[in-house]
Amino acid sequence: MTEPLIRIHSLSKIYRMGGETLHALDKVSLTVEQGDFLAIVGPSGSGKSTLMNVIGCLDTPSSGEYWLDGEEVSRLRENKLAEIRNRKIGFIFQGFNLLSRLTAIENVELPLIYRGIPAKRRRQQAIEALGKVGLEERIHHRPVELSGGQQQRVAIARALAGNPPILLADEPTGALDTKTGVEVMGFIRELNALGHTIVLITHDLAVSRQAKRIVRIKDGMLEEEGGEPG
Repeated sequence: MTEPLIRIHSLSKIYRMGGETLHALDKVSLTVEQGDFLAIVGPSGSGKSTLMNVIGCLDTPSSGEYWLDGEEVSRLRENKLAEIRNRKIGFIFQGFNLLSRLTAIENVELPLIYRGIPAKRRRQQAIEALGKVGLEERIHHRPVELSGGQQQRVAIARALAGNPPILLADEPTGALDTKTGVEVMGFIRELNALGHTIVLITHDLAVSRQAKRIVRIKDGMLEEEGGEPG
C-alpha cells in the first residue's frame, strides 16, 4: 500500500488574540492520494484559508502532524518549508500573481529559476507547460496582452512547470467571468485526468462539484461529503 501524498492527522491551528483563543483548525484529519482531485469548500472565516496555508507549507500548525509526499513537514523551519513549497507544490491563485513586465514564458520559468534548473531545460519545461494549457502561440505576450482566462492559464502553466506532486488552487475562478471560469475549470479537470493531484479551495459549490471528492470546513472542523466527519 502506497503512502498518501498528503496525510494530516489531528491537526490544530490556534491563534491567541487579546486574551482570546481562536481555533482556526480543530483536530483536522485528511488524506489525499496520488491522482486525487479534492475540493475544500467553506464560507469566509471557516478555516479554509488557514488549511490551505498549512497544506501549501505557508504556515505551520500549533499541534498535530502533516506528512507531505512521505515527509513530516509540520515542524520544519521556514527556509526548509520554502524549499519544499518550490519543489512539491504548484500554486494557482485567484489573482493570477503574474509579473507584468515579464512575458508568459518568463513568468512560467520563474519558479524553475529558484529551483536552479539550467536555462535550456528551464525554457523547454516552460514551453511544455504552456502547451498543456493551449498557449503555445502566446508565449512571448505580457499579461496586459492576454485575456483574464489566458492569464489564469499562464498561472496554471507556472504551477505545472517542474511537475510538482500537488497543484493547490485557491479560488482559481474567483476573478473570472462565468464562461471563462468554466473554461479554466475544464483545464483543471483535464490536468487531473492526466494524473495531476489537485487540491482546490473554494466557497463556490458549483466549482467544488467538479472535483472527485468534496470536504466541507466549518468552524475549523472538516466533514467529507458522503463520509463521516473528519
